Amino acid sequence: MAGTETPAGEIYRAFWRWHFYAGLLVLPVLMLLALTGGLYLFKDELTALVQRPLAVVADGPGETRPSAWIAAAEVAAGGKVRQLVVPARGDRAVQLALDTDDGARTAYVDPHAGRVLGVGAPGGVMGVVKRLHSLDIAGPVANLLVEIVAGWAIVLVATGVFLWWPRGRGGGVVTVRGAPARRVFWRDLHAVTGIFAGLVIVFLAATGMPWSAFWGKEVRQLTTQAGWGRPRPPVVQPHHAGEAPSEGVPWALQTHAAPASGHGHMSLGVDAVVERAKAAGLNDGFTLTLPKTHGGTWTAAYMPDQVERTRTLYLDGGDGRVIADLGYRDFGPAAKAIEWGIAVHQGQQFGLFNKLLMLVGCIAVWLLGVSAVVMWWKRRPKGRLAAPVPPADRRAYLGLLAVVLPLAVFYPLVGASLAAVLSLDLILRRLSPRLRLEAGA
Repeated sequence: MAGTETPAGEIYRAFWRWHFYAGLLVLPVLMLLALTGGLYLFKDELTALVQRPLAVVADGPGETRPSAWIAAAEVAAGGKVRQLVVPARGDRAVQLALDTDDGARTAYVDPHAGRVLGVGAPGGVMGVVKRLHSLDIAGPVANLLVEIVAGWAIVLVATGVFLWWPRGRGGGVVTVRGAPARRVFWRDLHAVTGIFAGLVIVFLAATGMPWSAFWGKEVRQLTTQAGWGRPRPPVVQPHHAGEAPSEGVPWALQTHAAPASGHGHMSLGVDAVVERAKAAGLNDGFTLTLPKTHGGTWTAAYMPDQVERTRTLYLDGGDGRVIADLGYRDFGPAAKAIEWGIAVHQGQQFGLFNKLLMLVGCIAVWLLGVSAVVMWWKRRPKGRLAAPVPPADRRAYLGLLAVVLPLAVFYPLVGASLAAVLSLDLILRRLSPRLRLEAGA
């Protein structure tokens, strides 16, 4: 019976080889996501610092009317306002999202003076950071890569834990041996960082999935159909045709159009709508999305740091009455879990501690990436990739499949990339010895 068992060394080799390939495939993108994600954790602070002339104003006792903000922004940007962010603080500018002939733009208006402070890219500097984080800046196809990378990040952590397992070894488990000049130092730094930060990295990867172009969209639809997702307001009419999901609306409601107004022949102005939203309790800043047609429904979304306090109001464009008032309490179990995960992912739910914990995960990704490259550099034979040799016993892959296969099923794009990598690995193993990717000493 003992002769039919797969040697432990063969199983270790299988995990090591796939850990190597997973890192090779995703670490560069994962490090970009960690960098941009770490910056975005402090978006409010960085916006006030980097875009101070646009984002920060002198606080004052009074305000001009919202209709004046919109008129000034549309003149300055030469477009049509579709959304405005009423700030929670008196020393912050109003941000207005516009559609122009040159694409989407953001205008900044002093709410006290009604003066346009400037016009820039959507969301400003942090908007660019967010688009880099989602790879949306490179188009919808690149956004699919985020889903693949997030899935493979979980594979990296799972296989890394197996490789870290002490097996009677005393060093490199929770301590780092040697000096930076030695490879063992980087090996231990890599292992110890991974084991301490692994859960945070897995959490960041899993809670980032709802934004993905494929998995996030499918899960939103499935949970809604099952009654576990977003609530269902009344009859719907779209906002602006073709517009992207609203920045200031909860994930669970981002593809949900506003309910239709029953007073299409009337038209309530933005000034009155803002007053009605404040009267309904939105006094701490909110995002107002304008209707596509006169008399249509307005959407006012309040998204505080604590997800339990989230509210989205749908206001009748004719008389300003609240058609629907949807909060966290109205979401189904799946939407509640996902919204909570998003709030923690963005460092909001538990204050500064939350931000710092997520930042630790982002820094850990960089430590893991740098230490992996240094380790590889120190062990590589000249002129070769130095991938770990494949196990001689194919049964060694069974344990690996037990880890990877559930992820491949749950995240289909990860499964597709897994099949592609398996095919490539088989091809490389059948190439001539001169071209085959072999391990170094």
